Amino acid sequence: MLYLITNRKLIKQGNLYSIVESAVIGGIDRVILREKDLSYEKLLLTASILKPILSKYNVPLIINTNLEVAKSLNADGFHIGFQNIKNKKIEFKGILGISVHNLEEAIAAENLGADYLLAGHIYKTDCKKGLKPKGIKLIKDIKANVNIPVIALGGINEKNAPEVISAGADGIAVMSYIMSSKFPYLSAKILKSAITLK
Repeated sequence: MLYLITNRKLIKQGNLYSIVESAVIGGIDRVILREKDLSYEKLLLTASILKPILSKYNVPLIINTNLEVAKSLNADGFHIGFQNIKNKKIEFKGILGISVHNLEEAIAAENLGADYLLAGHIYKTDCKKGLKPKGIKLIKDIKANVNIPVIALGGINEKNAPEVISAGADGIAVMSYIMSSKFPYLSAKILKSAITLK
């Protein structure tokens, strides 16, 4: 599984919609709309433009953090960081994803009803400057203790993606690799090949 996490501020060429669509054609399986600075109205508008684009390709749209937007839009999924849920079950009819950073959070997130986990960060990344990466040991530890898909993220590219998959990850998630790419279709295609080579 190949997840794209959006960040319109990283775009160097094109716009959010064209980049996401190109990347989906290139092999993205799920899109997490993560534009945390947008108001409810602006996020809802962005999501409502994106949803029909993704529907054409049967790719689920997952809304990050804003549960009201996810519910209003009847989005396919909702994603939230473990720190933001305070051990409460999320009332949402759809795919539920939770970001985790250690084994304890992963086990708790599964018990709270998560359908998948985003685990990281695995490698050094500019998104988490100054924070030590967890490495593939995090993936191995979580996979040994949970029964839901584990998606790795953080500094993943076509060179290290096979190592992450070999460690047991069910997929990878990327942000800057595609959002800042001038050729999102090719970037997605390259990554997809890297994670399907067994």
